[in-house]
Amino acid sequence: MHRIIVVVVLLWRSRVTADPQTTLLNAGCSQYNASGNAAFVATLNETLADLRSSLSSAAAGTSAASFATAQRPRAADPVYALFQCRAYLSSADCLACLSVAEARIRRCGNANGARVIYDGCVLRYESSTFFDQTTLPGNAGVCNGSAASDAGFSEAAKALVRDLTSATPRVSGFFAAAERDGVFAVAQCVETVNEEGCAQCLTVADANIESCPPDTDGRSVDAGCFMRYSSKSFFPANQTVDLSQFLSSGKSNKKGAIIGGVVGGICGLLLLAIVALLWIKRSRRRQGFRTGDLLGATELQGPLNFHYKDLKAATNNFSEENKLGEGGFGDVYKGTLKNGKTVAVKRLAIAQISRAKADFQSEVKLISNVHHRNLVRLLGCSSKGQDLLLVYEYMANSSLNKFIFGDRQGFLNWKQRFNIIVGMARGLAYLHQEFHVCIIHRDIKSSNILLDDDFQPRIADFGLARLLPEDQSHLSTKFAGTLGYTAPEYAIHGQLSEKVDTYSFGVVVLEIISGRKSNDAQLEPVIQYLLEWAWKLYESGDSIDLVDRSLDPTEYSPEEMKRIVKIALLCTQSTVSARPTMSEVVVLLLSEGDHDRLQPTRPTFIDATSRVRGDGSTSTGSSSTSNATVSASQFSAR
Repeated sequence: MHRIIVVVVLLWRSRVTADPQTTLLNAGCSQYNASGNAAFVATLNETLADLRSSLSSAAAGTSAASFATAQRPRAADPVYALFQCRAYLSSADCLACLSVAEARIRRCGNANGARVIYDGCVLRYESSTFFDQTTLPGNAGVCNGSAASDAGFSEAAKALVRDLTSATPRVSGFFAAAERDGVFAVAQCVETVNEEGCAQCLTVADANIESCPPDTDGRSVDAGCFMRYSSKSFFPANQTVDLSQFLSSGKSNKKGAIIGGVVGGICGLLLLAIVALLWIKRSRRRQGFRTGDLLGATELQGPLNFHYKDLKAATNNFSEENKLGEGGFGDVYKGTLKNGKTVAVKRLAIAQISRAKADFQSEVKLISNVHHRNLVRLLGCSSKGQDLLLVYEYMANSSLNKFIFGDRQGFLNWKQRFNIIVGMARGLAYLHQEFHVCIIHRDIKSSNILLDDDFQPRIADFGLARLLPEDQSHLSTKFAGTLGYTAPEYAIHGQLSEKVDTYSFGVVVLEIISGRKSNDAQLEPVIQYLLEWAWKLYESGDSIDLVDRSLDPTEYSPEEMKRIVKIALLCTQSTVSARPTMSEVVVLLLSEGDHDRLQPTRPTFIDATSRVRGDGSTSTGSSSTSNATVSASQFSAR
């Protein structure tokens, strides 16, 4: 039985120095730029400085300075960054690798995401959080193309890599290094993933690197893990200990023999699967080092194509028990895929429309490339006959309206509500100005704002209405909103622009502050709608009376609350051009001061009978009805 050795990180200061291992393996920049160049660069500089400070502080103390994260989530262009060294590097080498990585990643300019991977370290930043990501499309093996002379090297390398794949998720810090039969190897996961995620990532890495032997050196790169083997030592020999304690073993030889007999019975089938996998991986093999294609949260990739029968099984044949909600675009069902992942499956009601079917693939591809922490992620699609299905990530906390005036009313404190307001603004700013196509949502409302596990907002249903191209002459202005939230120029005259979403955002902000529905006319002391009530309180200087009484007054200042109400009213002004853009709204929300130079004008009020009232005039509009007025439940407006 072979003796296996693994790295145990004990004495940081004892490691050898002067080799930061800066051979470049993979690098890439997002093709999308941040909205404000100077401000973004400043934020990026601050975030990278935070990474260095964390590592330097750890190196000065007793901790291992090999991993750090930093974030600036409240900036106009947020930055989330992660840096990790291989755990055998010394503190000096780790910081040296960071310097090289930082210089390289700055070549991306004001791209809103980038990553660079070296033998010794990895550095990545994005515009949204990614710390729990494990494996992403673009993962790959990197082989050096030089075959080993030893005939037994190939099998020895594969066996050692397999053992590291099994053991590393169980090792503290998710890092292991080993030496056996002349093969040196390491495996590492980022420290922010869990054991299950680490195991999943390394399984993919093992499959990718398996095509490299008999090459003398092979690596596997992915979003959440790294693996390498070599015929030459690349880590200190004194860093290794016995790995056997991390590997599974049988209770007894007899039991092992029985299990071995059972397993042997299915080896023939497994062998066929392994041969097929090896053939696929061999076809992906690349000579030399890759410098691109590791897809991150900011990279373009197409949607996954799901089999209809799999989604049908996942949703229990689209049963009523699995239904999460229903809306103008279709019903939504909770589904559990074969791998155990929970998703939300939307069965589009527009499938019978010929144009919708014709545009389905192109629009789904576009929507699947919209990646932002405040937008619900479209994972994939399926089309069969009359059924067009969209597969989204599942939000267990359901929609915002449940927490504002539903069965969980009063649960959210002011800090959580403010973060939701800012997150909504950021998501819309991305859709309007930062994505390469301007996407107008058309139906922003509290039931279309979902909440993730951290109560961060995720805007749902974007992209299902028409998109706004550069040439606006052929826009479809079919009404796709909900009265009480929809801008008057769109509800009555069909005039569409991104400022329609700005108006709706302002209304939702008033709901978040007040805890009352926008179209609920039963407001005291007289019957009036929320927007009208908010305007009257603003005019009289009593905006603080709008605040939800379930909020703790010690959590906010009256001045802050009045400022947010004012911003909401700026978004709902009658004159379209007077409304701020959503990127301007983000700045207003995050900047202090009363913004005296900005004075909102009286909004136009639309009630349930489609009467337009505002600026002293009265008119009767055509009766517009919503195609998406739905119940308040998870994905209810989808």
